[in-house]
Amino acid sequence: MKRQVFIAVGIVLAIFIVLAGVKALQIGALISFGKKFSPPPETIASAVAHAEQWHNSLFAVGSIVAEQGVIIAPEIAGKVSVIAFESGVNVTQGDLLVKLDSAMEDAQLRAAEAQSDWAKVSVERLRKLRADGTASQSELDQAEAATKQAAANADTIRATIDKKAIRAPFTGQLGIRMINLGEQITAGKSIVSLQSLTPVFADFSLPQQELEKISTGLTVRVTSDTFPGKIFTGEVAAINPDLDTASRSVRLRAKFLNAEKLLRPGMFVRAEVALPGDETVLVVPSTALLSAPYGDSVFVIETKVEGGKTNSIVQQKFIKTGRTQGDFVSVISGLNLGDKVVSSGGFKLRNGMAVTENNQTTPKPSNTPTPPNS
Repeated sequence: MKRQVFIAVGIVLAIFIVLAGVKALQIGALISFGKKFSPPPETIASAVAHAEQWHNSLFAVGSIVAEQGVIIAPEIAGKVSVIAFESGVNVTQGDLLVKLDSAMEDAQLRAAEAQSDWAKVSVERLRKLRADGTASQSELDQAEAATKQAAANADTIRATIDKKAIRAPFTGQLGIRMINLGEQITAGKSIVSLQSLTPVFADFSLPQQELEKISTGLTVRVTSDTFPGKIFTGEVAAINPDLDTASRSVRLRAKFLNAEKLLRPGMFVRAEVALPGDETVLVVPSTALLSAPYGDSVFVIETKVEGGKTNSIVQQKFIKTGRTQGDFVSVISGLNLGDKVVSSGGFKLRNGMAVTENNQTTPKPSNTPTPPNS
């Protein structure tokens, strides 16, 4: 009985050893295959880091402001009796815009003028009596003071009437009317916006490091998404003497004639300050750039010879970038002139991967791109 048990155990062990050996051979074969296997190269597009002459410029974003702009509002309360303008029209300095009801002030003015006239007659009579010695000097002085008081009362009422006739403080274009005829308005109530559109200013800021490069009179070009492809040209009109303590930037104001009145107050613009001379920069297509929280990088294509066979592989390099122009970005450090970089398909790569180049289907980058449907 024991002998049969030993035989059965031996058979089981033998089977186990055979199966383990077979499995070990299979695993060994897989490991050997994995060591010899290399994935097929990824297809990418490439570009060469090259030098270009770029205008030496500084870039910023800013806003358009009017040379003169104000919200028209009354100084005193009253009922709107006349509206003498239409929304959106151009007006000249001094044009009547709104008149508030002044019937009560008109009546008060007539009474004050009558009082002033009576005071003048009285003082002339007292001067004659004083000359004859029949009136005292104090009576004459009192009459002259009363005359001045009456004239001042009439002037006060005239000033109130003038304030109820609201006129354009300067020449410009009106906005949308915000009051109605017969409406009772309070002091400071918004009536209409008045903006002078010729000329206008663009306000923007530059880092303090650029302060030594800028001066009044430099050419400034601005663009707006409202008018794609259109460039407005002006010049630096003023530079703030102080810097912003939070951002350490200096504020600039550029002046534009704006003869077509296309630039409007409050409009967002991109500004370029043109500095004297050009500069040579190393550039690569913007599509080659891989941005991450820890820095920008590109994949550089290198040649590797293995077993007599030449392969193209990629290595990731971190770079420092500068400004952009069209489809290109300038490289300050991290790349050398003539380095070949991956311009498309970099998102699927990792260090040491083999690649094959195909630039047939990739659009050619340009300094002045004009994409369709833009």
